[in-house]
Amino acid sequence: MFPVINKRETGVNLRRIMDMRGITPKDVQEYLGLGCVQSVYRWLDGVNVPTVDNLYALSELFQVPMDALVYGNRAPFAPDIVIKQLDSRESRLCAYYEKLNEMRAA
Repeated sequence: MFPVINKRETGVNLRRIMDMRGITPKDVQEYLGLGCVQSVYRWLDGVNVPTVDNLYALSELFQVPMDALVYGNRAPFAPDIVIKQLDSRESRLCAYYEKLNEMRAA
């Protein structure tokens, strides 16, 4: 059988990870430099899936491998990856890192 991405399940998974990380669709839009937030909502609704470039960037933002973002009909290469919620220390470090990058870019 040819491997196919399940758009609906991928969207549900993206929403779950975003909720665990406290990331909003607007945050994703700004991080990826998208023109409008509607693209992110279309991913979450299972209408579309992110491009490979966007999946790569999302894996960095969410701190998970790309394979953990996409659901499909093939068997996973690795066992299920447990996506844990960031603790307050990790959240503060991520926020600090983002601020440093903003200051460097300015």
